[in-house]
Amino acid sequence: MSPDLDPQPAANPHFFKRLVSEVPCVVDVENTFDGVYAHVDLKANVPVGPGDTVRVLGDKIVAPYGSKFTLFRTAEVQRAGRLERAWTKLTGRLECLELLEVSFSAGDA
Repeated sequence: MSPDLDPQPAANPHFFKRLVSEVPCVVDVENTFDGVYAHVDLKANVPVGPGDTVRVLGDKIVAPYGSKFTLFRTAEVQRAGRLERAWTKLTGRLECLELLEVSFSAGDA
């Protein structure tokens, strides 16, 4: 297994440099009355961690209304460096704290 496909998301030893690898993937797309979604399933055992990015390579995917299909593509996985991963975790936690800001009014009836 190559070092950029290490199963541990925090395996990138660099602070700033991003490790890039290409892996096969399956893209499920639906645009129907029941739902609109696009789901990417990476076919290699590559966990995606905080700060990592996944980009599906190939032509633009267009799903007209009423369609549901599956495509086989290649995805580019960019592993975040240690500094970027730590920053993403920190800012993610701060954003979650914003969700906890709840107020209740007395509601004079």
